[in-house]
Amino acid sequence: MYYFPDPPYFLLAAGLFISLASGLAFDSVLKQSVQEWSKNRSTRSLANMRGVQLLTPFVGIAIGACVFLCAGMEIFGFPGKLAYAIALPMTIFISWLVWWQLGKTLAELDRGGSAALDLDSFES
Repeated sequence: MYYFPDPPYFLLAAGLFISLASGLAFDSVLKQSVQEWSKNRSTRSLANMRGVQLLTPFVGIAIGACVFLCAGMEIFGFPGKLAYAIALPMTIFISWLVWWQLGKTLAELDRGGSAALDLDSFES
């Protein structure tokens, strides 16, 4: 006789909730940092504003995404250890890429202002 554990629906919902709540905090902190920089145009560059204040909600997003991903794989029948073995490195790699791209985008904004990010200017 085979034993199939109950799917971790609670973890799926909890991971989604953690990511959404952290995402709202991340959005708020990022907007506030850019507005402060825009008003003062301080010598501190935007790329250097990626400190603990912005990193904390970002890590929350990553943790929530990892839990959501793991729970989703477990719902589809993956064993727990395999689900975490797949989801954890993938989440770390994607989070690192997003953090790196955020730094590049903030540096570009710092150099050229908001016009540097105007995507409508690339129309042909």
